[in-house]
Amino acid sequence: MNVSLDKEVAEELITFKLRRIQELIRSILNHWNESTSESFINKARDGTYPEAENDAIELRQLLLEEEKLRNLLENLP
Repeated sequence: MNVSLDKEVAEELITFKLRRIQELIRSILNHWNESTSESFINKARDGTYPEAENDAIELRQLLLEEEKLRNLLENLP
């Protein structure tokens, strides 16, 4: 099944999802008083934040999804 979607609608949907993901990323970083994802992930990995494993996993997934959506947005026909 194929669905036709107007480019402007697709951009709006992708942008909305992208903003939501960025809010979730900021929320995780704010919770741990960190300013960058890389810093937080490194501290979670080295044990600085022993209880941060789940947040670090979620953050990595969100970052992958963010990258995928950015690429999709850039490559819309």
